[in-house]
Amino acid sequence: MTPDAIDPDALRARAGIATFIHLAEADSTMDRARTVAADPAIPLPAAVVADRQLAGRGRRGARWWQPPGSLAMSLVLDAAVGGGEVRPIWSLACGVALAEALMALEPALEPRVRWPNDIEVEGAKLAGILVEMVAGGGVIFGVGVNTTGRAADAPAGIGRAIATLPDLVGHPLPRQRLLEAFVPRLLELLAEIASDPDTLAARYRPLCALTGRDVTVFRGPTSGGGPDRIQGPCLGIDRYGALVIDTVAGRLHLESGSLTDPAAAWHGLADG
Repeated sequence: MTPDAIDPDALRARAGIATFIHLAEADSTMDRARTVAADPAIPLPAAVVADRQLAGRGRRGARWWQPPGSLAMSLVLDAAVGGGEVRPIWSLACGVALAEALMALEPALEPRVRWPNDIEVEGAKLAGILVEMVAGGGVIFGVGVNTTGRAADAPAGIGRAIATLPDLVGHPLPRQRLLEAFVPRLLELLAEIASDPDTLAARYRPLCALTGRDVTVFRGPTSGGGPDRIQGPCLGIDRYGALVIDTVAGRLHLESGSLTDPAAAWHGLADG
């Protein structure tokens, strides 16, 4: 399919994006974004968007697949927008802003934020988020949203685990509309969190995909080589973004970990 057009002038006016780089194809928008972040002459915020991403990646070495023409974007910000320091809660803030933007554009959609960095609908992954620090006090928010395509077209083994906007609401979502709804929300939320850390938990609470559910968080590895597993009902997050689990050993606040078994992570196709 022909990717939908994006108007850079409109993004500057409506989303506050100072620099817009549009690529027909890229291995990963994060790679280009790091080059942007290293150049102090490039005005921020800067957005790098690719019509087709060949080697998108997630946390802990996992790969991220999405249909061609979907929103694959890396947003470069100065850490000063969030109070002058990069915070672990920023991936959750990004998830909240993205879920709120999706709901504003598609009221019938019920996206939920799956700690620490996914947006899902009815248990299937609609979007992924990757936040990386860069030298010089910058931060990159990598965002992939399945705004086009069908889950049936995904590589074998992951089709049932993902969702797309056409499958969910019957039509693609223009990237321009999503960027204009999402980026200002993210910038505003980061500023609010910098002045009031409790803002995140309050905004996250109604969007949490896990509260009340039994979960397994994988951390580690253990001394035996396998992942450390922590299990119990999820109680949401605390003001610092840690996942709160009610375990047999007591209530734990987990600042890091994964809800995906490392052995089940998708690492891409052999031919790329």
